Amino acid sequence: MTPAPNTQTLVADIGGTNTRVALAEGRTIREDTIQRFRNADHPGLESVLRRYLGDNGDPDCIGACVAVAGPVNDGRGTLTNLDWTIDRDTLARAAQAEKVAILNDLQAQGHALGHIAESNLKTVIAGTVPLSPNPTRLVIGVGTGFNAAPVYDLPAGRAVTPSEAGHANMPIRTEADLRLCKFVETAHGFPAVEDVLSGRGLVRIHRWISHEAGAPTELSGADIIAAIDDDAVAAQAVATFIRILGTEAGNLALIHLPFGGIYLAGGMARAVAPFFSRFGFEAAFRDKGRFSGFMQGFSVSVIEDDYAALTGCACALDAM
Repeated sequence: MTPAPNTQTLVADIGGTNTRVALAEGRTIREDTIQRFRNADHPGLESVLRRYLGDNGDPDCIGACVAVAGPVNDGRGTLTNLDWTIDRDTLARAAQAEKVAILNDLQAQGHALGHIAESNLKTVIAGTVPLSPNPTRLVIGVGTGFNAAPVYDLPAGRAVTPSEAGHANMPIRTEADLRLCKFVETAHGFPAVEDVLSGRGLVRIHRWISHEAGAPTELSGADIIAAIDDDAVAAQAVATFIRILGTEAGNLALIHLPFGGIYLAGGMARAVAPFFSRFGFEAAFRDKGRFSGFMQGFSVSVIEDDYAALTGCACALDAM
């Protein structure tokens, strides 16, 4: 049955490569309306939304919310890995909506917690049962880029605070990490977390390892993962990626104390998660000296729902 006019909302998840768009009823995504668009085929978000709405009969949407893979400041979002900028006026005009919101993509993932099917959550580290009825949770995104957002359930409602954690210094634990740091900093003059913990980060790690071995090679992230069982350099690259991810996830856990759990989101997180046990993710996560025992209080799960950010946009809009 077609929803009544002016009861549904428009939601979009804008990544560095693709944009997913859907209609929602309250906090529920209408799965039959989900469409994916290649960003390279469009000059900006307004073009994507106008095409989507036209393809879907120009529905009258009461609200619109988009998740942006980049910083959002005062209602204006700028994508880190794409030359697009989105503001409230543009979104309201494109969606013809009365109520609009622009979120960082990790904020959207945070708003989705509690609304993701259990079948789409895979526990990779079990933690202790939290004592607080509303413990802090943390979403960490590992995909085209890297970021994190803590989730607080307060009496006034849920608050998901933004950050740009991927642009802090990459963690250095060993002499090899220092050499990797010097290798990747040549790209931008600064060794950021995102330079090693992202899709292109895995490519850089593999390039560095092959360079040190005296046989420089460049493979795509997908090819590196596919070659794990046949190529020692590929296996070492994935092992290094997972160890650094465990270290950084542990760092963020100590900063935010998410006793309600850590949730890994994004295509790269899902791609390497099957190898966590093999390459020591849990050991790297808990490697915090005298606080290693304390780290047992945090659980880690992987979000396997491709549309969690859309759900988070719908939830955030519904709560406005």
